[in-house]
Amino acid sequence: MSILIKDSLIVTQNEKREIKKGDVYVEDNLISEIGKVNVEAEYKFEGKNIAVMPGLINTHNHVPMTFMRGIADDVDLFEFLERVWKVEEGMTKEDIYRGSIMGIEEMLRTGTTTFVDMYSYEDEVAKAVKEKGIRGFLGWAVVDEELTTQGGTPVGNAEEFIKEYRGDDLVTPLIAPHAVYTCGEETLLKAKEVAEKYDALMTIHISETRKEVYDHRKKTGMRPAEWLDKIGFLSNRVIGAHMVWLTLREIKLLSERGVIASHNPTSNMKLGNGGSMPLVEMLQNGMNVTLGTDSVVSNNNLDMFEVMKFAALLHKNERWDPKATNAQMILDFATVNAAKALGLNAGSVEEGKLADLVIIDGNEPNAKPFKKENLVSNIVYSLNGLNVAATIVDGKIRYGEEKFS
Repeated sequence: MSILIKDSLIVTQNEKREIKKGDVYVEDNLISEIGKVNVEAEYKFEGKNIAVMPGLINTHNHVPMTFMRGIADDVDLFEFLERVWKVEEGMTKEDIYRGSIMGIEEMLRTGTTTFVDMYSYEDEVAKAVKEKGIRGFLGWAVVDEELTTQGGTPVGNAEEFIKEYRGDDLVTPLIAPHAVYTCGEETLLKAKEVAEKYDALMTIHISETRKEVYDHRKKTGMRPAEWLDKIGFLSNRVIGAHMVWLTLREIKLLSERGVIASHNPTSNMKLGNGGSMPLVEMLQNGMNVTLGTDSVVSNNNLDMFEVMKFAALLHKNERWDPKATNAQMILDFATVNAAKALGLNAGSVEEGKLADLVIIDGNEPNAKPFKKENLVSNIVYSLNGLNVAATIVDGKIRYGEEKFS
């Protein structure tokens, strides 16, 4: 397939963070040419006031839970989990597949081209990923065997899933131990062993709430991040979700180990987790920070534009400092930082990169004035997912095909 996007503002997210004016030509699954392009293509997008930007990358989700939207609002995390787990006891594989389809359709509509997931039966999520054509880094959820409702063993199931989908074009399998309060040392180290065996990433919830931290310290004498390091779990293959309740010592430790941070501001605020992820200190200590929506049960949507805005505003307010974050920093979290974290040849609009792209309609009232000078700020602070005119994943139009000639 070939695609030509004509006469657009191009948010390159290249090393210089340039915004250019010109055309973008996609051939097969790669960005082939940027500039003044004089070629014919199977699909052409032309319009006044459009912009091309990298597809957004959501580094924490539980996409099958989309069908549970609204079932656990206005409660704390542990009541939230009780409600969710009660529903999950009766879930079928068909429910997981259907929930995944709904969530993926929402992500494609709102400009997400890649997501990281954590759930049981990720083979059903993988079916939905392949059907809809999004890019999925899918983590089979692991808990202690006595807690699981999965058939077989969670670690064994995760290993089989990784073996089945290794090398797939759209599905990248990983292993996802849930948290320190659902996984003991033996389970965590078994998960790490599988990840190392297949050179896979891991994703885990870390220090999401004060209760989690205090309970774990009471049980082990250590805070979760300290304990995870003591048992040898932490490494640069770990994506840590939430990480709200951290000390400076833990931040330095996580940074030294190369742990990737997935910041989920909307979920954290909605669940009343208190405070906010120590973003400034993470950045000062060289951590790679990315963004995630979490599930729709704690968000309640999968719109990464909204997450970008909330991430920016939360820390300005928390620090009493409007300069604590800026629009370019936040856009980096959702694009180049996330692509680096996943080892993905994407996250920027450059020749030779994967054609994971979003086209923005600048004619909508909330996008005006639409010009180069304010474009990044408008993307973060003004736009939302409904400003997306088209979403392209791996060189294929996955939303908005009717707008191409």
